[in-house]
Amino acid sequence: MNPYQTLQETCYEANMQLQALGLVIYTFGNVSAVDRNAGVFAIKPSGVPYEVLKPEDIVILDFDNNIIQGSKRPSSDTKTHALLYKTWDEIGGIAHTHATYSVAWAQAQRDIPILGTTHADHLTTDIPCARPMEDHLIEGNYEHNTGIQILDCFKERGLSCKEVEMILIGNHGPFTWGKDAAKAVYNSKVLEAIAQMAFLTFQINPDAPRLKDALIRKHYERKHGENAYYGQ
Repeated sequence: MNPYQTLQETCYEANMQLQALGLVIYTFGNVSAVDRNAGVFAIKPSGVPYEVLKPEDIVILDFDNNIIQGSKRPSSDTKTHALLYKTWDEIGGIAHTHATYSVAWAQAQRDIPILGTTHADHLTTDIPCARPMEDHLIEGNYEHNTGIQILDCFKERGLSCKEVEMILIGNHGPFTWGKDAAKAVYNSKVLEAIAQMAFLTFQINPDAPRLKDALIRKHYERKHGENAYYGQ
């Protein structure tokens, strides 16, 4: 009996959704899913095309990057996922893509400013872009240090991983997370849509203003506030 079958299937479905939503091409990107009770997480194997990926290919590891189950090499970003899971026990899934507009903002080393209500439906701040990694960290434990980039950015800016479930890494690309793998993928799609909208907005009006605070509060609170009324 495979004790991790459900976790593998959950992770597999999330990875396939990443492709279905047009957020990845070829073998780019990855999603992971955690089982807190077992102290393990599942992640896509490195370099396996989505067309041939199977649930049993999904690799199971502990938070110290030890392979618990799986014959394939895990994603090259595994150490980033492991550090975030180890540090933020509120999150249950992580996604990483190289989606076009999200990556464009990361390559420009720009936060995505909060310009409209689509953005405010999901968070009340600009989407942060972490500084590009310093050379000595690139030459060191690179993927682990990518996780440190994320954690340091959130600490410096006083951000909560529960309120801001997405980040851009300067010159690299986006990472998102959520309560589970499906929410992490959802956030990746939302981030890409917001990135595209912001890009187009500045093409139309380079001086487009930030969304006013009253609208930010209204749109966020109606979905996430104590008296939220969006949805059934």
